[in-house]
Amino acid sequence: MCGIVAAASDGDVVPVLLEGLRRLEYRGYDSAGIALTSGHGLHCLRAVGRVAELEAEVDAARVSGPTGIAHTRWATHGVPCERNAHPHVSGGIAVVHNGIIENHEELRDRLKKEGFIFVSDTDTEVVGHLIASELKNEPDFFAAACRAIAQLRGAFALAILCDTAPSSIVVAREGAPLLIGIGENGNYAASDVSALLQVTRRVIYLENGDCAEISRESVSIARFDGTPVVRDEIESQLSGEAIQLGAYRHYMQKEIFEQPAALSNTLEMLEVAGSVQPGLFGAEAEKTLSGVRQALILACGTSYHAGLVARYWFESMAKLPCVVEMASEYRYRDSVPDAETLVITLSQSGETADTLAALRHAKTLGMNKTLCVCNVPESSLVRENALRFITRAGPEIGVASTKAFTTQLAALYLLTLILAKQRGRLSNADEAVALQSMRHLPVAVSRVLELEEEIRRWAEGFATKQHVLFLGRGRHYPIAMEGALKLKEITYIHAEAYAAGELKHGPLALVDREMPVVAVAPNDFLLEKLKSNLQEVRARGGELYVFADRDSSIPASDNVHLIHLPEHYGQLSALLHVVPLQLLAYHTALARGADVDKPRNLAKSVTVE
Repeated sequence: MCGIVAAASDGDVVPVLLEGLRRLEYRGYDSAGIALTSGHGLHCLRAVGRVAELEAEVDAARVSGPTGIAHTRWATHGVPCERNAHPHVSGGIAVVHNGIIENHEELRDRLKKEGFIFVSDTDTEVVGHLIASELKNEPDFFAAACRAIAQLRGAFALAILCDTAPSSIVVAREGAPLLIGIGENGNYAASDVSALLQVTRRVIYLENGDCAEISRESVSIARFDGTPVVRDEIESQLSGEAIQLGAYRHYMQKEIFEQPAALSNTLEMLEVAGSVQPGLFGAEAEKTLSGVRQALILACGTSYHAGLVARYWFESMAKLPCVVEMASEYRYRDSVPDAETLVITLSQSGETADTLAALRHAKTLGMNKTLCVCNVPESSLVRENALRFITRAGPEIGVASTKAFTTQLAALYLLTLILAKQRGRLSNADEAVALQSMRHLPVAVSRVLELEEEIRRWAEGFATKQHVLFLGRGRHYPIAMEGALKLKEITYIHAEAYAAGELKHGPLALVDREMPVVAVAPNDFLLEKLKSNLQEVRARGGELYVFADRDSSIPASDNVHLIHLPEHYGQLSALLHVVPLQLLAYHTALARGADVDKPRNLAKSVTVE
């Protein structure tokens, strides 16, 4: 969840490090810091708050140097404060760290006995002291760092400076993302390629267990035991323009309005296709998918909601049993493995620690038919799955996921069609209709976006509320869950979602005029049931806000507010109905003066458990 940037160049690296941190701000953080080496020793500056606070300190101190590391921290050990901010220093060693050192208490006790003094509450501080301890017996910085890193347990990415080797940076990866950038005027490292687009698009993705030494002239990579290895260099397809805000007020707004293009890019292969093909998910997909007996979907947060929608599709259209599990819970309970299960993992970043751990656990149980839907082709999740589908949503900067969700749904619907076809559940005529519906999705979503002004007016009333209830039925119940999540994430209004049929079993006790009730009401076979549930709200004096389809028969009244979506979209209506809920959350947050893109306490890429 934190961000690392490192640079070894022939000039001052401070501008590169600070710009890199600014480009990682979306990941979430509570403090930032920088360390530099030069002919005058090691310099370290830290600040609580935004990168701008650190930049002010750097400007005031007028520090510079050709080699440096920088960091934004999201607290896991110790409260946000200057002494817990990174880099942490031990003598002439400076360390920045993403992740968690699980054996830090054991190492701390040992190092204290050696005479090292700890001044922070973090797990990271043990790393610098441990390297300093190893340097007593091994004078080579890289060798000493590798020996120290080999003693760590947990998930981590590290960047380390040493004043006795001022032109070198040591980086290491175990479970947290880290890549190296190869530039014309130096070499670099970062936890996200977006931080390095200012200087290079040539990157090397480190593998778990890799340790590398970076200097202005060279990069050398070894395993933690010192064995040299070679990793492939690739050219990132991400462009600098893709992560610019442009004419929008916030990244979340930009990403909501990018959804038609994101869907078009994700489904580009269907433009001229006459049928769906398993090969869209990998060369071995046809063989792998044809033998599965059930599906297991593992995901967190917004991706979990996408999985819940997909369960309805898999079971109703492909007649394939499906279980959806919260990745953070799955590996901590006894489950019944089946080698013929298709294990599907969903993640925007592909670095979600809980999802990766759940995938690895499933593999240890003998379930090796794995498939991921992910937005980052170079991510750990993509590399660790047998099959994969890369959504082409482009970079998603806002913490509250939007276009990643709708493109995941599009990918999962495509997978549903393939499974249904393989299982003899999809006729040629139905396949043609489904393909045409998918091709039309970008246009359909564009028409929903035209409702923004109506939704903004609703949001003004929501801004003064403290609680909101969301209702949905069938495959739109997860959409109600997603709407509640979006609202609570960025507005800090307490929001809950219920299957509408459950209303009378408890939640109805909460309903009054001070708690808006938002209903997702497509014109499907459950509409009449939903209308009965809405009458229960009206009878208790509740205020209803209903997103209905164009041809819905729900009447408006003083306490029933209606917005009609332009068209009913059948099985794919979930993709249309989530868009107004995203806009409602966004405009409510604006009306409340909240920080839309960087909500408190949250991070974009959750790379720790």
